[in-house]
Amino acid sequence: MNTVFKYLYRIYQLFVAVPLSLVATIITALTVAAGCSVGNGHFWGYYPGRWWSWLVVRLFLIPVTVEGRENMEPGQSYVFVSNHQGAFDIFLIYGFLGRNFKWMMKRGIMKIPFVGFACKAAHHIFVDKRSPARIKETYEEARHTLQSGMSVVVFPEGSRSFTGHMGIFKKGAFTLADELQLPVVPLTINGSFDIMPRTRDWHWVSWHPLRLTIHQPIYPVDKGPRNVQAIMHQSYDSVMSSIEPKYQGFVENPNQ
Repeated sequence: MNTVFKYLYRIYQLFVAVPLSLVATIITALTVAAGCSVGNGHFWGYYPGRWWSWLVVRLFLIPVTVEGRENMEPGQSYVFVSNHQGAFDIFLIYGFLGRNFKWMMKRGIMKIPFVGFACKAAHHIFVDKRSPARIKETYEEARHTLQSGMSVVVFPEGSRSFTGHMGIFKKGAFTLADELQLPVVPLTINGSFDIMPRTRDWHWVSWHPLRLTIHQPIYPVDKGPRNVQAIMHQSYDSVMSSIEPKYQGFVENPNQ
């Protein structure tokens, strides 16, 4: 990105993209909360957030490519697992995956103004790690969601990357898929780390294309610990296979 374009893009962010995104966030949060209180939570808990995410990406003029939508079957519940490069992962998956789902997200998101109460109203699943009992409650809620025919999206690394590289996968999502004998769909995100790296509290958005790769579902061939390990390793390899060469390879995340 040349210097002139970089600074013009920052001016555009400051006076157009950021203000409109903030307004859209507030309107979306209020719409989700009001809609879910009236009824049809599957609609109000998903579509306003999807439109909001699509709008934010478009406001920042980010081009998006999605590959592999044909790998998903209509009506099938999935456990989606994705690498976690940056903040724009949320907008990319929510706005462009094309499948109704619930997030499994950090409990700390509840503290984000407007976003937190909207996510709670939409019945997204907050991962509570304060005690074994609370962790168990989290996964019971996820089981109920999946058994009702919905899909869930999980970042099995647990947190955003500091380098753009993948860290380790935790087994929670794969254990859930194993217990319910549901297919796991690996997702690979490229570009999000280049847009907004996790290096400091505030960072200008850098213009960079986003790409979402939807891999073929991995179906259970057994049940139990061996199946969990096999699906987890196969998912990891699938996600890694489509990551840009400069971010290939494992790098440990310090706060995983």
